Amino acid sequence: MATQEKAAERLNAGDVDAGVDIMFAPDAVDHDPAPFQEQGREGYRRFFHYLISAFPDFTITPQRMVADDDTIAFAYTLTGTHQGEFEGVAATGRRIEVRGLQLGRFEDGQIVERWGATDMAVLLSQLRA
Repeated sequence: MATQEKAAERLNAGDVDAGVDIMFAPDAVDHDPAPFQEQGREGYRRFFHYLISAFPDFTITPQRMVADDDTIAFAYTLTGTHQGEFEGVAATGRRIEVRGLQLGRFEDGQIVERWGATDMAVLLSQLRA
């Protein structure tokens, strides 16, 4: 859990590269990638840079975390202000708050596999409201 928390601190501070390098193995597999996201650490890097360009003040707040020897599951809330294009929607200045779930399998302290979902329907409805 320490890796997850340390990486989240870096991501929430806007230091995408450090957060991604801490959290994800170079060849990490995402079973639920964003439409444009390639596999591996660089895919996560691209995703988080995209997210921060749309929501520069984004924050991921874990709500509940459960772990065993090599897996962490957590529910989270993502908040931010829509300041850049996201999913074809131009910046609106609106605040978003959406929930999601993630399951990560770890090896040597980094995620090697990830499954997860964010409630995109709620996020997009908040931008288009």
